[in-house]
Amino acid sequence: MNNTSKTDWARIDAMTDDDIDTSDIPPLDDAFFAKAKLRMPQSAVSQVTVPIDAETLNWFQAQGEGAEQHMAAALKIYAESQKQAALLHRPT
Repeated sequence: MNNTSKTDWARIDAMTDDDIDTSDIPPLDDAFFAKAKLRMPQSAVSQVTVPIDAETLNWFQAQGEGAEQHMAAALKIYAESQKQAALLHRPT
């Protein structure tokens, strides 16, 4: 099975924000953000040491308290997206 993308990545890369049609996306108003909640991983936590480049660490720390929790959440989101991608591209 060939999983080669047919997406025209050069065209996508050349697009500006103004070129993207967002007309079908409802605006995120103050009411949305008033109800929004940060979802943190609920599974058991393991302590690990991971080398992080200074620029990435500084960015997370500049976001305020909870940098480590936000990094853990970002890793979980990434892992979940990779699981979903693997399911979508699994040979049938």
